[in-house]
Amino acid sequence: MAIATDAGDRGGIFAGDDPFAIARAWLAEAEGTEPNDPNAIALATVDDAGMPNVRMVLLKDIEADAFVFYTNYGSRKAAEIAHAGRAAFVLHWKSLRRQIRVRGLTEREEGPQADAYFASRSLKSRLGAWASRQSQPLASRGALMAEVARITARYGTNPPRPPFWGGIRIRPVEIEFWADGAFRLHDRFRWSRNSCDSPWSIARLNP
Repeated sequence: MAIATDAGDRGGIFAGDDPFAIARAWLAEAEGTEPNDPNAIALATVDDAGMPNVRMVLLKDIEADAFVFYTNYGSRKAAEIAHAGRAAFVLHWKSLRRQIRVRGLTEREEGPQADAYFASRSLKSRLGAWASRQSQPLASRGALMAEVARITARYGTNPPRPPFWGGIRIRPVEIEFWADGAFRLHDRFRWSRNSCDSPWSIARLNP
């Protein structure tokens, strides 16, 4: 992976020439320390008026050059991502006193990778994905459970991936690694690039 410039004093948990490898290592460490959902991210989007939105979703894959989560394409977050073509998120681990911030461009993952991930989910989660019209008004919980029953009768134990459900890939142009420091003198390293195909530049930031 090409690097244009490098902050020379990186070491320890910040060492390495691949930010995705660093992110995977931090996540793996968090899996042993966080009590719940170490892969939870606060995902930020904006609507067509520029009003921001943020919500928690689960990061499902750190690829060689991207981050992937899955959602209903009819949801508000998916609509805002489709409109803007970009999104941001933060991974925060209280147990490790670290966080990773990401900003980037988005694309859908609707192929075999999405099919395989959907098939790996529990049956109830797969049926729920079919039943939920995510972000739309709901008359009652009873109405939702009735829809789950209808979907169960239709698809049984092997529901296919819905055409309105799949992955969203975030290809970053900026990744920041942050670790807590004594007296609030935190360590921050920002990896940035002009496009998804450009080399990375790395800068140490003030706390």
